[in-house]
Amino acid sequence: MPTYPVLLQPSGLRFEADADTPVLLAAQAAGIKLPSSCRNGTCRACMSLLLDGEIAYRIEWPGLSRDEKEEGWILPCVAHACTPLEIQSLQAERIEAAPPASPRPLTGARR
Repeated sequence: MPTYPVLLQPSGLRFEADADTPVLLAAQAAGIKLPSSCRNGTCRACMSLLLDGEIAYRIEWPGLSRDEKEEGWILPCVAHACTPLEIQSLQAERIEAAPPASPRPLTGARR
């Protein structure tokens, strides 16, 4: 299965997306958070501008108008990379690992 590099602007974050995985899920697997909500192409929370590259959808018509598609807007939650991509996503950020839980002293209480 082909894998393609993805560059997010303006953050400069990079990750790899294979052709069988939606761009949003590939980003999350690489520790990058993109805005999202429905993950099925209807809510438009993840709407981003495709600056370079080609994507494909596996659903008939995602939640974008014809004009938006022509302007280069995509929905990463249902978009699959067909080439290397450069995407403008203003809210992209690294997923911060949760800090380890502090150990709690045992109180001696039993159930």
